[in-house]
Amino acid sequence: MQWETVIGLEVHVQLATRSKIFSGASTAFGAEPNTQACAVDLGLPGVLPVLNEAAVAMAVKFGLAIHAEIPEVSVFDRKNYFYPDLPKGYQTSQMYQPIVGAGEVEITLEDGTTKQIRVHHAHLEEDAGKSLHEDFHGMTGVDLNRAGTPLLEIVSEPDMRSAKEAAAYLKAIHSIVTYLGISDGNMAEGSMRCDVNVSVRPKGQEALGTRAEIKNVNSFRFVERAIAYEVERQIELLEDGGKVVQETRLFDPERDETRSMRTKEEANDYRYFPCPDLLPVVLDKAYIDHLRDNLPELPADKRTRFENELGLSAYDASVLSATREMADYFEEVKDVCGDAKQAANWVQGELSGALNRENLSIGNSPVSARQLGELVARVIDDTINGKAAKQVFQALWNGQGASADAIIEAQGLKQVTDTGAIEAMIDQVISESPAQVAQYRDAEPDKRGKMIGYFVGQVMKASRGTANPQQVNQLLKEKLDALC
Repeated sequence: MQWETVIGLEVHVQLATRSKIFSGASTAFGAEPNTQACAVDLGLPGVLPVLNEAAVAMAVKFGLAIHAEIPEVSVFDRKNYFYPDLPKGYQTSQMYQPIVGAGEVEITLEDGTTKQIRVHHAHLEEDAGKSLHEDFHGMTGVDLNRAGTPLLEIVSEPDMRSAKEAAAYLKAIHSIVTYLGISDGNMAEGSMRCDVNVSVRPKGQEALGTRAEIKNVNSFRFVERAIAYEVERQIELLEDGGKVVQETRLFDPERDETRSMRTKEEANDYRYFPCPDLLPVVLDKAYIDHLRDNLPELPADKRTRFENELGLSAYDASVLSATREMADYFEEVKDVCGDAKQAANWVQGELSGALNRENLSIGNSPVSARQLGELVARVIDDTINGKAAKQVFQALWNGQGASADAIIEAQGLKQVTDTGAIEAMIDQVISESPAQVAQYRDAEPDKRGKMIGYFVGQVMKASRGTANPQQVNQLLKEKLDALC
């Protein structure tokens, strides 16, 4: 039997507010356990929550970016459950009237095609604390620093049909929220994670299969691996005559498998009801229009501009617009050197290769965008050749000079373009290579092109790599052909 995979994601994005969603406690990462949880976060008697307006604005910006409906009124609800990391006994969330309605996100697949993934809604909620199981000798510790941290939960429709599509969707969400500046998207620090809903059904069947939810997956790679395992598990179970149970599972990256965590709860298990401590959120048109007018250029728009205005290929435009940091870096390199294609080649080539080798983000590049732009400009104006440019880049990377010009000067890498000087080196190489000259002269005309490489190499060696390669090739051919 042929099976079809059906996937939906619930993406939890930590909003980049300085304080929590209902209190003034800090959201800074890395503080000592339980030093950033105040009376409001703990739900102590007599306290009242106050909604953080910055979180509202960030949620609306996201909704506008995905062309979603923005309801005039949204309401907070209480989601009731008992767990050690939830001291209030309930989580303040939005069940029935979320702040962002239906929208859509465009994803780009590996073959270059695009697909629209529908977003059912996005809602604001507070995060819970964190249970810590290590170093407690059979006990569990609880860190409540995250309790009350503002989250935007983005719920997709079950529109994805493969692990690759799911990863592409997650990357698209990451790109949008970081471009908007509403989250740093740091998955390692928990700023973005997702629950993956996976089911399978016979190909051609309309009814959805029973789904399993894989909780708190925190990397693009883990999303793909978790889905791949879960799909295989469900198909094997069904083909052996079993049934898929609706449940919550965890992904173990070390064993590369999902494991059952608990039977999946239904919404009515949580006894949702409107939060009596918070008024409905009412947004007027002027407020929404103000946020819309101040949206930054978004990834899809930037990608289109890179193609149409800068003449980049679809692939280059997609890579360079994938993150705001990458796009900003590329644009500064382009502005400094004046050539978009050369800037794209260097950012995607030499720079990205070095960053990958050192496992660095572009924001931590030892070579600034201005430094790289000045280096590329020296290649364009023939001050240095390609080989020397790589030497200069390495010197910049190692901090051996403040600018490309300073390194070129200090290391004597300026390209020799003086015809007389190059001809003198060529004459010397020819006079010292009688056997090779004879071979060249005796060869068939159509085979001489391959033989010229020896002479080019000798001239470049004599010039210590500073001679202009194009001039060397041209002048050598003229001189050698004259001897035939």
